[in-house]
Amino acid sequence: MFDKISSKLHASHPDVCERILELAVEIAREGREGRRIGTLLTVGDAENVLSHSRPLILDPIALHPPAARTIWSENLRGTLKELVQLDGAFIFDDQGTLVAGCRYLDAKVSNVELPMGFGSRHLAAASISTVTSAIGIVVSESAIVRIFEDGSLIGDIIPELWLLNREQVFGKA
Repeated sequence: MFDKISSKLHASHPDVCERILELAVEIAREGREGRRIGTLLTVGDAENVLSHSRPLILDPIALHPPAARTIWSENLRGTLKELVQLDGAFIFDDQGTLVAGCRYLDAKVSNVELPMGFGSRHLAAASISTVTSAIGIVVSESAIVRIFEDGSLIGDIIPELWLLNREQVFGKA
């Protein structure tokens, strides 16, 4: 399933995108204490994304060392699952380092068209992917993960199908 999606993406580091997508799927599937959680993650072109955003609250990851903010750290994965309950986007660079959290994305794009039923989180992801080369990943409160690039919806991931596919490919239970 990731191969189908990644073949459409222009990510400079597909392994980073896959790792962040895995985290998004976990968030969609697990939620928090039985409650579904929505969030927005961006991957790549972090400096440009930052220039099109502003903080909503004090950044909870600011001043932490880069080694503690990498997607490859299991500690970050657990911490991020808690932090996504806060509002705003979480911005990753091309190498998978979380550079900022709880950001309001301010990318005004009037020509982005989304299917009916998509909310402001989806519009923000599509818009930021239009004005930057970042990939937008939305975890919807309906437990679907959606990926945006160049203002377009690249793919939907239903967590149960993602996990089933991984089990069939890798033989994991």
